[in-house]
Amino acid sequence: MNAIQRLVGGALLRHRDFRFLLSGAAASQLGSQVTLVALPLVAVVKLDAAPFQVGLLTAAETAAFLLVGLPAGAWVDRMRRLPVLIRADLVRCLAVGSVPVAAVAGVLTMAQLYLVALVTGLATVFFEVAHQSFVPQLLPREQLVPGNGALEVVRSSAQVAGPGLGGVLVQLLGAPLAMVADAFGYLASALLLLGIRTREPRPEPVPGRSLRADIGEGVAFVARQPLLRVIAAATSSSNFFAALLLSVQTVFWVRVLGLSPAAIGLLLSASAVGGLSGALCAGPLARRFGQARIIWLSVAATAPFGLLWPLARGSAGAVLFAAGSAVVFFGAVVYNVAQVSFRQVICPPALLGRMNATMRFLVWGTMPLGALTGGTVAAAAGPRAALWVCAAGMLAVPLPLLLSPLRGMRDLPIAEEVKEAVDAR
Repeated sequence: MNAIQRLVGGALLRHRDFRFLLSGAAASQLGSQVTLVALPLVAVVKLDAAPFQVGLLTAAETAAFLLVGLPAGAWVDRMRRLPVLIRADLVRCLAVGSVPVAAVAGVLTMAQLYLVALVTGLATVFFEVAHQSFVPQLLPREQLVPGNGALEVVRSSAQVAGPGLGGVLVQLLGAPLAMVADAFGYLASALLLLGIRTREPRPEPVPGRSLRADIGEGVAFVARQPLLRVIAAATSSSNFFAALLLSVQTVFWVRVLGLSPAAIGLLLSASAVGGLSGALCAGPLARRFGQARIIWLSVAATAPFGLLWPLARGSAGAVLFAAGSAVVFFGAVVYNVAQVSFRQVICPPALLGRMNATMRFLVWGTMPLGALTGGTVAAAAGPRAALWVCAAGMLAVPLPLLLSPLRGMRDLPIAEEVKEAVDAR
């Protein structure tokens, strides 16, 4: 909390409802990071899954963004966002909690893991779309950058502490039982969100308005914004290769580097230090270099460190892997704080859910494809070959940003400037 206080000052932390939102995020993120260690280990160690099966499991976690990514935004814009957040947390609690129950009963299968991943992913789609649309309901626009930075600090802090805790729990209890922590995290998040007093106005229904028209309006808004199109292109390619990495890294750690669950947890925690540093530095870097410039600079400067992943070998392999991840995560978090804040500022409140859903569909919809690609390459040529594909792909991520007007800008346009540019078209 001291890091957040330094980042945002006292004003945001005196905002009661934002404190509840931050606390809920901390609870759910900490549990999720335990599952980040435990779920693939359930597949690899307990169920002896093949590399392609692990890739399919990662794909199932993100497939929901392709299946319901666009209509989710239209539905969310027709509802109050806070109840959506609470229900999504409760669904994720029940889904994740079914894994340790099935393991104790001796009936756990890969089919159940696929189903849990898919259901959790569906709930996460609605949670993420509603969450990014709810933050502007709580905070004035001038506080969105520090507010999003504080949320990233919470996320990154959980990424530091959670995997280490997860590795220890897996070592002591086994991977399935360790997932109890995630179920309780989602339950705690739902209870904290229930304490938020801000009540959004119910969106007024538009007579004769169809779901297709609502979706089309969100897609059209993104399509008319050149900077949003460029951000979508860069982020979607980054997420493709991030999913490829997720689909093969556990197999690589266990079967190539020979790491224990506790060592894997420590590796992930060490990697996440880069993300925490990025969250703390995002605001100062944006002020120093400019919000537009930091979007492309953060990715271009850190992507080459992904080459350390396939180079990891021997006793120093875990250190090399963690170092590469830490630097890449640093750039990714700085990038995300800048571009998400920009998206929230330029979009009218009534369109926030659909704009966020359209962007999520574009940038997360590539993840199941990346995961399947990773599983396929790892099955055919081994996990190290898949990591080389990932590292090479990361080098290409900054290209859309470097070839766009962002490269010649210091700061991003404000909402009024964007509106004038659109109206002039």
